Amino acid sequence: MIDLAPVANILGRLLLLLGSLMLIPAALDWAMDNGNASAMVQAAIITAGVGGCVTLATQGALRRAFDIRSAFLLTFGIWVLTPLAGALPLMLGAPHLSFTDAYFEAVSGITTTGSTVIVGLTDLPAGMNLWRGMLNWLGGLGIAFIAMIFLPVMRVGGMQFFKTEGFDTFGKILPRASDIALSLVGVYAGLTVACLLVYKAIGMNALDAVVNAFATVATGGFSPQDSSFSVYSGAGEYAGAFFMAISAMPYIRYVQMVTGRSGALWRDPQVRSYVVWMAAATLAVTAWRVLTSGDSPEPVFRETLFNIVSIMTGTGFFSGSFGGWGGFALVVAFVVGVIGGCSGSSSGGLTVFRTQVAMSAVRAQMRLIAEPHRVEPVRYAGRSVDAETLNGVTMFVTSYILLIGVLSVGLTLTGADLQSAIFSIWSSLGNIGYGIGPMVAETGTYIDFPTAAKWIMIVTMLLGRLSLLAIFVVVMPRFWRG
Repeated sequence: MIDLAPVANILGRLLLLLGSLMLIPAALDWAMDNGNASAMVQAAIITAGVGGCVTLATQGALRRAFDIRSAFLLTFGIWVLTPLAGALPLMLGAPHLSFTDAYFEAVSGITTTGSTVIVGLTDLPAGMNLWRGMLNWLGGLGIAFIAMIFLPVMRVGGMQFFKTEGFDTFGKILPRASDIALSLVGVYAGLTVACLLVYKAIGMNALDAVVNAFATVATGGFSPQDSSFSVYSGAGEYAGAFFMAISAMPYIRYVQMVTGRSGALWRDPQVRSYVVWMAAATLAVTAWRVLTSGDSPEPVFRETLFNIVSIMTGTGFFSGSFGGWGGFALVVAFVVGVIGGCSGSSSGGLTVFRTQVAMSAVRAQMRLIAEPHRVEPVRYAGRSVDAETLNGVTMFVTSYILLIGVLSVGLTLTGADLQSAIFSIWSSLGNIGYGIGPMVAETGTYIDFPTAAKWIMIVTMLLGRLSLLAIFVVVMPRFWRG
């Protein structure tokens, strides 16, 4: 049987942290005297109280063995249980959401998806918009940490390719996890501060700059504005595109750069492909729009760049009306959204790494068909990809494509039209947060979807963030029997 105490202890500590952090937006609401501070304080007391009780009940548990099953369970618990705490302020205070809507919003925030069910974001209390941004920021940090530390050893979706010598078991990882966490937090916080200062310099007010910076660096997309980045057109779009793009690159490379390996980022083949594919998609859609509309190239390029970067990185900010750009633009958006950002970041989708490995496997198979006696290994970054990694990538890509189809059918059964269903599942599974389709177009939110559809999307967001197979592993009876 699994020893649940170490996992429960870590989750209890996380709840204590979340409860403490709720006091920050509570203080902002109290200072602004908008009547919402008491709800935030109540949520903080409940969250910290539960977290404290769990932590005390499992005191000393972290000294016990922490194995791969514990890692799966912890990852599952973080993304499934912590949104319950994140939803409390949304239920107790303005906007007084139902449990389903509040949990949807919190899951969307912590998984850095960015889909919302709230209409009237500009009318929300300042503390509530700050809390939404904090959910994005904390979720992005947690995702980056798990991607750097746990996923390679958990052997999920081919991520074992990134294991390093002397860092391949939990017994070796845990003693060094705090050092890596400190380096990651330093890089993550540094990017956030830089983004915040730039946003403030281009004219955003203090609250918008903070919330947008949190959501940008986390590739989360929760905006304090109903029209997202449309109100910051011009310099805001260029600044947003830049910080979204660099935030979807592997954080381990930034840590390496800080520690003296200055060329680590660009030497990573997924980073080079990521930049090239993003540029190609932007230029293709820009050319399409200019040729079909006759509009001035610079505004079209700027708006296209922002939206393509937002979709590929899984951020979910929008500028303008992307849904009205025509079929070609929608197809390109769909493709780059499926590809996603780089492995080792908080972005979603297949990731560039898995896409590259899959493409390499296709090339190898085509050469094998042409020359049956030729030995053609699948290669990535100059290294042969072992069978276990290749099988992991193949399973992930296959599952991803099948889930888009199956879950889209599920949404249509709740009454969603075909376009809204497909793009909503695409957005949720890729943790993109970008709403396209008739059911989203009127409000830019998912408020009009029925309750059953929202729960399908909640599960889909969690599947995307838990690397698909991780959630299936936890619900298997064999997992609990050991």
